[in-house]
Amino acid sequence: MARTQTQLEQSQRQLDEMRKQLSELQREISQSGSSAGTQPPSVPVSTSSSKAKPEATSTAIQDIRDRQAMQESQIATQAQSKVESESKYPVKVTGLLLLNGFVNTSAVDMAATPTVALPGSGSTGATVRQTILGIDARGPHLFGARSYADLRVDFDGNPSSSNSPAVYSGYYNSNTTLLRLRTAHAGLRWEHTEAYFALDRPIFSPDVPTSLTAVAIPALAWSGNLWSWNPQVGIIQDFGQADSHGVRLQAALIDVGDAPLSPTAPPSGIFTAIPPSSAEESRWPGVEARVELRGPIVNHHKDHSHFGVGGYFAPHSSSPLGHSFDSWAGTLDAHLFLPARLEFTGNFYRGQALGGLGGGAYKDFAYRIDTDSGGYYFRPLDDVGGWAQLKEKLSERLELNAAFGIDNAFADELRQYAVSRGPVYQNLSRNRTYTGNVIYSPSAYLQFSLEYRHLTSSPVIGSPARSNIIGLGAGYQF
Repeated sequence: MARTQTQLEQSQRQLDEMRKQLSELQREISQSGSSAGTQPPSVPVSTSSSKAKPEATSTAIQDIRDRQAMQESQIATQAQSKVESESKYPVKVTGLLLLNGFVNTSAVDMAATPTVALPGSGSTGATVRQTILGIDARGPHLFGARSYADLRVDFDGNPSSSNSPAVYSGYYNSNTTLLRLRTAHAGLRWEHTEAYFALDRPIFSPDVPTSLTAVAIPALAWSGNLWSWNPQVGIIQDFGQADSHGVRLQAALIDVGDAPLSPTAPPSGIFTAIPPSSAEESRWPGVEARVELRGPIVNHHKDHSHFGVGGYFAPHSSSPLGHSFDSWAGTLDAHLFLPARLEFTGNFYRGQALGGLGGGAYKDFAYRIDTDSGGYYFRPLDDVGGWAQLKEKLSERLELNAAFGIDNAFADELRQYAVSRGPVYQNLSRNRTYTGNVIYSPSAYLQFSLEYRHLTSSPVIGSPARSNIIGLGAGYQF
């Protein structure tokens, strides 16, 4: 903006100078016109030449005026798009206004964002709760590094409920709680090093399957995609040039939340409004690390092919059950650019007690009550899974995606803790998802998608449940 303002001032000075020259020429022409009767025959030629000069000058002035108008328009556009912050540093508002329609042929756990198939009839509907709102900010330089921060929220929070029929608890009522924090990042970025803290997916699961209908809960969640957002503090070190082959090292401390099925009741005689998680009760943070081999830049988006190896370990302690256990994982991930505009992306893991990261069939461990002693039989669950996606970019506006994911808690470990007629998540052992979609982007700001998903959820007791999901997505990105 400062450079544009300087150019505008320079153009204004040129315009003023040209006006002075035009005034002088007009004065000379006027004087020559008054003494036309005493001039020799050659005067008309001189007068014609003098008339040509004002015309050329007028053309130059008009050109300067056009450039000045364009520069004023650019300054006005920049001033209009600026968001002012208390720190006076640049802030940008971004987002995705997203409308989703869905048809579920059988029962699922959540109609708009299904992850588990259930026995029962299907459902049809639409939602805008997967809309995302974001803020990106750049801050001052510190220790030779650029500072940055960003924040993302959506509207997929849990609606409040009431036992009174007089209080409407619909999604769009003012009594509902919709706003939900998704991710947040802040850090310092040097040329080859970055230090940060974040609320985001684990570093050993860096890639996300592509979908415009599974946004609030990412595609293939609980079917091989370790996605859950947890607080982390980490560092990244790159070796090699940014546009060529290189190696990236990542390490972080992570505070992993409890799995959805974990008991949260406090010990007898103690009450806290929000009880600590089992990882927090251990009083030790989790650790995670990843090594990435990176290829050269392959397109104008500055994307790299990469192959990564990761690991994770976190101690846990459950006061309600009176047991301690460890959560761990080893991972492999890859994102490869192939010939014919094909891309392969995938992630594989093998570990234990991964419910807090989005695996383990919604649980870290299996347990049941000993009716004689009142204690608990308890066992952390081994888990294996992963996902893979193949993308075909037919053009910059049209792409096809096909993916498969599976999460498998070991059935022989879970079977002895199964509960007849218990909650579906407690007996769930394996969850699989097949999906395919087409995404069309007529412009950089508009997106449309048609997607098909097939869910198969297998408990250790009873028959698997299946559901077909057809989803439509229409988004405006700003």
